[in-house]
Amino acid sequence: MAIKFDTRYPSIEDLRRKAQKKIPKFAFEYLDGGCNEDVNLIRNTAEIRDIQLKPNYLRKHHGSSLKTKLFGIEYDAPFGIAPVGLQGLMWPNSPEILAKAAFEHNIPFILSTVTTTSIERASELTEGKAWFQLYHPTENRLRDDIIKRAEAAECPVLVILCDVPTFGFRPRDIRNGLAMPPKMNLTNILQAIGRPHWSLQTLKHGIPNFEVLKPYMPKDLDLKQLGKFMDQTFSGRLNEEKIKPIRDMWKGKLVLKGVASEYDTEEAIRLGLDGIIVSNHGGRQLDAGQSTVKPLATIAEKYGDKITVMMDSGIRSGPDVARSMASGAKFTFMGRSFMYGVSALGKKGGNHTISLLKTELQQVMEQLCCEKTTDFPYHLIK
Repeated sequence: MAIKFDTRYPSIEDLRRKAQKKIPKFAFEYLDGGCNEDVNLIRNTAEIRDIQLKPNYLRKHHGSSLKTKLFGIEYDAPFGIAPVGLQGLMWPNSPEILAKAAFEHNIPFILSTVTTTSIERASELTEGKAWFQLYHPTENRLRDDIIKRAEAAECPVLVILCDVPTFGFRPRDIRNGLAMPPKMNLTNILQAIGRPHWSLQTLKHGIPNFEVLKPYMPKDLDLKQLGKFMDQTFSGRLNEEKIKPIRDMWKGKLVLKGVASEYDTEEAIRLGLDGIIVSNHGGRQLDAGQSTVKPLATIAEKYGDKITVMMDSGIRSGPDVARSMASGAKFTFMGRSFMYGVSALGKKGGNHTISLLKTELQQVMEQLCCEKTTDFPYHLIK
């Protein structure tokens, strides 16, 4: 098996440790942390790793392929890059680095409403293949305009988010005075000075901004507090009245992200959505909630023939992708893993992380005697 990644960093944990040394503490803690006491953050990965898979060593094997069809498109691997807010804060130009890498590797890239590159730029880098995740605006005019921009950019999939009716309580970010641009108190200035490569790259690329939202920002708007701006601009709680107009407007595939219950799955099916992403926002919203893999298994078994069931949150490696797909996910997404990669290795981080995950997953499939990604459930030990 050809190794295509930097062998100094042969795991996502290696990238995480490198990222921690390369970016300021306030940026790393925003990326790395969950909410409250991080209970659900830890539970997410731990419970995925409780899942065991069965190999069949003597079965005739014709080779394993990572290629996976999703919404009629064949991707080169069964995982994609999840939407992450404030990416340019963690590493300058990171959403563009990751969008380009995703395009080169033929995997999905999802752009967040509150990240630091525009819909149009992401579309340019991916030749119209980038997905877009919409935070629901308080004003219909703003909602409609953003959706029209996504349509004009030829985004094949629109993702709407349901798990942010309130913003997560994140003690680290509160202590760090996280803002956009960051609140540069003495502690944060010292942290930045201690990470000269990050500081130089930030100076080179400029202070990151909400590029998707830039056209709608009043010139005198105070951007120092992300929470304040988001509260004024977005209404995170979705319901039927908010989803129906989006379904009517959007002619492409429509996906609901943040699903964690059978009730929300049934509503998504009733409202004509094409897919769901079982997710708990990476453990950043409800510390007392379940891990993602627990509801996934039930939802996939009961509704997998009625709607495309995908998953994110807690997945960190190729074996984690395999475990999640064996539990019923048709496709998976990761956010932190890719941000660790780009924070650690800069412009090489996207290609490195995708290549590493592909290599890990290929090894698992060969070991299991699993020829297609749709065969993972046959290897689940229940």
